[in-house]
Amino acid sequence: MKTKTLPYKTIMYVILALLTALTLMPLLWMLSASIKTDSEVFSLVFHWFPKNPQIKNYTKIWEKIPLARFVFNSVKLTVIITAIQVLTSSFAAYGFSKCKFKGRDMLFLLYVATIAIPWQVYMLPQYSMMNKLHLVDSHLGYILMQSFTAFGVFLMRQFFMSLPNELLEAGRIDGLSEYGNYFQIALPLAKPSIATLTIFSFVTIWNDYMGPMIYFNTTENKTIQLGIKMFIAQYSAEYGLVMAASVLSLIPVLIIFLAGQKFFVQGVASSGIKG
Repeated sequence: MKTKTLPYKTIMYVILALLTALTLMPLLWMLSASIKTDSEVFSLVFHWFPKNPQIKNYTKIWEKIPLARFVFNSVKLTVIITAIQVLTSSFAAYGFSKCKFKGRDMLFLLYVATIAIPWQVYMLPQYSMMNKLHLVDSHLGYILMQSFTAFGVFLMRQFFMSLPNELLEAGRIDGLSEYGNYFQIALPLAKPSIATLTIFSFVTIWNDYMGPMIYFNTTENKTIQLGIKMFIAQYSAEYGLVMAASVLSLIPVLIIFLAGQKFFVQGVASSGIKG
């Protein structure tokens, strides 16, 4: 039996390796282009590693545009919004899964149904509302708009549904309130789902382009994605610098994923299969 499965596994590993290489090809090209001169980036004779690596591209980009300000703004907004989304999503998910009240399931259904509504549908009403509140071109307004996510509630609820009710009943017998059960029992056990939601929220907010483009007008408030766009607009011919800035924008996403990949796999399994 083992001899029959060996060729099958070998073929599957080869296919997966080829798909992985194909997926990573654009990223590897971008990394290679970030240390090349402008003439070498689109040269007819392609070299993965140039003869004279332009490492200075990574220092020049900080001088061309206020990249430090853009990175700070992105980190600030991403960390704050991710933390708020994890808190609000887990809190709402606990209520929808472990607290019984009239109309709970219908309210959850209506809330989750908003995932199907494209952002372009309510983009203008949302902007009009934020404009009336004088929150356009402010980080506070953007944070408030991104503080709640139906997807996060759905993800966390799927995990909380798998928690035995006996654990919470034992907590109530010991004198814990629902808040106590949430903070002392549910949250510590939800680390895989929290890690999963953290990665999803971090990547989404960090890579968001349309939201900051619409709501941020001044340079002081712009994020790294808008900074790269500004870089392309001003230095469109300097492809090496553009690629270097793009590589830097990927580093935080890579770090957060590598740090939470163990919990991420567990969270996807526990939140996506059960329920």
